[in-house]
Amino acid sequence: MQVVYEDNHIIIVNKQSGEIVQGDKTGDRPLSDIVKDYIKEKYAKPGEVFLGVVHRLDRPVSGLVVFARTSKALTRLNRMFAEGEVHKTYWAIVKNSRSVERGVRSEDTNEWHTLEHWLVRNEKQNKSYAYDRERPNAKKAILKYRTIAHGDNYTLLEVQLMTGRHHQIRCQLAAMGCPIKGDLKYGAPRSNPDGSISLLSRRVEFIHPVSKQTITVEAPLPDDPLWQALGNAILTCIK
Repeated sequence: MQVVYEDNHIIIVNKQSGEIVQGDKTGDRPLSDIVKDYIKEKYAKPGEVFLGVVHRLDRPVSGLVVFARTSKALTRLNRMFAEGEVHKTYWAIVKNSRSVERGVRSEDTNEWHTLEHWLVRNEKQNKSYAYDRERPNAKKAILKYRTIAHGDNYTLLEVQLMTGRHHQIRCQLAAMGCPIKGDLKYGAPRSNPDGSISLLSRRVEFIHPVSKQTITVEAPLPDDPLWQALGNAILTCIK
């Protein structure tokens, strides 16, 4: 476990692909328990350690996860996430295709593009389906993306969510013909060797719920040759 920020009220960790944020039916040890043990040992806390889960990342996704260390912070962070006051930026590696060609052109690199779909979640399959028009049980999903680097075969996209839907980035990028590398569930041709998908919760920005200071944290890139190559190739015109 890698801690990238901590204070008396919050702790932000860099989740590895394959870790689950909170306990589920698999019975695997969740990241929340690992963080509790870290706090208990570091601060020699007797008894049970309080830790509030305020959001999650899909198991094959890596990157930043924010936890609350106090009930005050948990209540305020829950509201902030619900009201869109916590700004999360994701990076996704997708296969080069015609769908992203316009974002690859140097003159368009800084241009944000918007995707809008109606998503229907299938609980049994643990999968969402994207539609162009509203239909029963669908929820509107909106995200923005831009190209920040590209290689011979893959493109690195920066993504910002305007809504928070089940598997939203994975589903919407697949719907435009650009499934995330390694994401077999959403149409990638093959898995990544480590079982990950190439989606990273890269940056989180918010006003601290207690101190009111601006918090901006970035996750390191995964220790993978493609991530490192595309990360090093990020165009200097990106701001």
